[in-house]
Amino acid sequence: MTTRFTNVFKQHLWANLQLLETCSKLSEEQLDATAIGTYGSIRETLKHLFAAEERYTFLLTGQRSEPELSEEAPFVGFNELQQRACKTGEALIALAEDGEENQVIHLFYDEQDHEVPAFIVLIQALNHATDHRSQIATLLSLQGMSLPQLDGWSYYRAMS
Repeated sequence: MTTRFTNVFKQHLWANLQLLETCSKLSEEQLDATAIGTYGSIRETLKHLFAAEERYTFLLTGQRSEPELSEEAPFVGFNELQQRACKTGEALIALAEDGEENQVIHLFYDEQDHEVPAFIVLIQALNHATDHRSQIATLLSLQGMSLPQLDGWSYYRAMS
């Protein structure tokens, strides 16, 4: 795949780590904030975001994280989430860089096996994380907090 696509996943990992850094400074009350239209609390959304990213990398590599991160499990803490974000983020970067262009994976849902191009899982990983980072930004904004700048321009400035 192309280097340009790899750079998109580098920004993805950077944005996830910036979000974790911001959220690690929140109080317990702030982490439990929620609003209609979001996945859940900030804490729940972070668990979900990184549990899903582990599932996406499993679909693409066949390698599970041990132990698996689960939305139903207690919050594992920010150090653990950061380690997991780095692991899955780096795996997605490697897949974007070295993955087979025409790789197909099998997903079982709706009681059927579906052949899905691997690039669709990569796109889903990006869209999913962007959506939930935005939901967390909304929850921070509703609490009157300054938002982390996670856009492409901010990434460019951080890398310059």
